[in-house]
Amino acid sequence: MNICVPKERRPFEYRVGLTPSAVEVLVAGGHTCYIEHNAGLGAGFSDQDYEQADARVVYSPHEVFGRADLILKVARPLQDELEWMRSDTAFAGLLHLASARQDKIDALVKNRITAIAYEQIELPDGTRPVLRPMSQIGGRMAAQVAALLLQNNAGGKGILLGGITGVPAAEVVVIGAGVVGTYATQAFLGMGAHVLVMDTDLSALERMHETFQGVTTMISSPRNIARVCTFADVVVGAVLVTGERAPLVVTRDIMQTMKPRAILMDISIDQGGCFETSRPTTHEHPTFILDGVIHYCVPNIPGVVARTATYALINAALPYILELTNLGIDDAISKNDALGNAVNSLHGEMVNLPRLSPKQMV
Repeated sequence: MNICVPKERRPFEYRVGLTPSAVEVLVAGGHTCYIEHNAGLGAGFSDQDYEQADARVVYSPHEVFGRADLILKVARPLQDELEWMRSDTAFAGLLHLASARQDKIDALVKNRITAIAYEQIELPDGTRPVLRPMSQIGGRMAAQVAALLLQNNAGGKGILLGGITGVPAAEVVVIGAGVVGTYATQAFLGMGAHVLVMDTDLSALERMHETFQGVTTMISSPRNIARVCTFADVVVGAVLVTGERAPLVVTRDIMQTMKPRAILMDISIDQGGCFETSRPTTHEHPTFILDGVIHYCVPNIPGVVARTATYALINAALPYILELTNLGIDDAISKNDALGNAVNSLHGEMVNLPRLSPKQMV
């Protein structure tokens, strides 16, 4: 099988679809890997690194897309990239196609493309093994980003996240006790913040209470969320509902009760966002201010720790990539339910794709 890895073209996306060590495994299995020129630079992999792993470096995006039986990406393809794909090509990546514009969906149908969303690979116990490391990174980075945003030079309130003797630490509210929420809580507590975790699942809160010394837990309800937002310095939205867009947990009315220059961090923005006032931002311009509240809504947080994130992503995805390549796309999908859950389009037929409202399309 021809496995092709293009350069990521979305702004501030430095990850790459395969590591050189993963290329070695695939080539040893009899497959051919084509890597677009400089595709791995952001993650610290040179063309020479890939060539030493027996990959073939190509210098045209048209060639890397045109040769492919299977395209391995990180971010959702741009419109041009969809048009470069041959009919009946398959591709895999962190696609979040539920929030894609309709013209991209139309391109998948027209070209009979098979699209496999890493974030929807789901095991029988409900865990998502390929999404998990990206969620872990996003949660951990939430704390370091929040610490910066609280500084005066970043427009914040001038608060040291962990406080100091005689001066209280920042008040942080984490809504959602899943993977992102767990790792965000760990990171915020490690930096000395006072952390309150909210969730609708009492067992998840019990796990947080037993795992982290000093954390406060509270059932997530509209009344409780409205209450805690009045005193929070940082509110982290880490809400995920399997197969659906993220629910709105903070309305604009609640946001308007927050303290001036408090911070809303919407880690669920790639699934439509969990704050009513959220809209996607970028690493170049990561925040905007609305009604005096700072909003941070970057959808690809791990994209700027590309070396760590690429290794973590491919470590988790490689077993599924090997199934796709060794069994063939259709057989792997039919025999592995976890992969079947991740198929968003199969030869152009849309499946497993919840839709968002038009205003949530990006």
